[in-house]
Amino acid sequence: MRAGRASDGVAKRRSLTGVFEKPMNQPNDFVIVPPTRYISVNWAELWRYRDLFLVFAWRDISVRYKQTLLGVLWAIFQPLITMVIFTFIFNRVAKIESGDGSPYPIFLYVGLLLWQYFSGTLTNASNSMVTNAGIIQKVYFPRLIIPASTAVTGLVDLAVASVVLIGMMVHYGYYPYLTGVLILPLLLSTAVLASLGVGLFLASLNIKFRDVRYALPFVIQIMMYVTPVIYPVSMLDNHPVVKTLMLWLNPISGVISNARAGLLGTAPVDWGVLGISAFTSVLFFFFGLYYFRATERYFADII
Repeated sequence: MRAGRASDGVAKRRSLTGVFEKPMNQPNDFVIVPPTRYISVNWAELWRYRDLFLVFAWRDISVRYKQTLLGVLWAIFQPLITMVIFTFIFNRVAKIESGDGSPYPIFLYVGLLLWQYFSGTLTNASNSMVTNAGIIQKVYFPRLIIPASTAVTGLVDLAVASVVLIGMMVHYGYYPYLTGVLILPLLLSTAVLASLGVGLFLASLNIKFRDVRYALPFVIQIMMYVTPVIYPVSMLDNHPVVKTLMLWLNPISGVISNARAGLLGTAPVDWGVLGISAFTSVLFFFFGLYYFRATERYFADII
């Protein structure tokens, strides 16, 4: 709802969604107007709604495993079973190797963990606004909280599934290198920004064009095969153009390859590739945030 010019008895303060006009005699009444700067984020307002952010994150986690026989163990079984099947198909049958001397199962599992976090967060963030349409139409809160909470849900699944990776590293005699541990926050931050950036853009697009939710699974499936999940980046050395496009347009590629190098210690960390991935993910995030903020004012009307 757009407010007109404030009278003498009205105090103004700016927030994430625009300007609150607060009558002096009615401290609990606010008029919400659209934002003037699309890409700005009011961190103070997000902090005030931190409890709601945690509620959304916990709700997603609890709903996912509610009334399931195995509970959070599903977070382990999905990448584990996928790793077993892919190892048989691509390693035993297609003869694809890790390329760095590491056993293919552990090589593959590291890639699957990060890929499933990226694809899961991207999917959940893209569908989050439509899924929560009832809340958006009735209650005011920073809309950015909804897609952002999906990143936390994915991190919980990633942490649970990493237990298998630890067991595999012990079994094969690999121990995480200090470099790999130190760059882990950077790798996760890059994956979060990349998935949220694309997710924010698609979440806004999904509100107007519902084709997005049907096309996204197909696109993600194709993306997995143009990401070095089941094969090493070195397989593309004879195709420099394809390799360059993969590294610049798909930041999760650099995250996966450097996670393997850092955690398994089979190759030095490629700081150039990691820098490209971080830079590209930041660009994706700000573009997604810009488009999300530009269309945020219409969410409640279109949904």
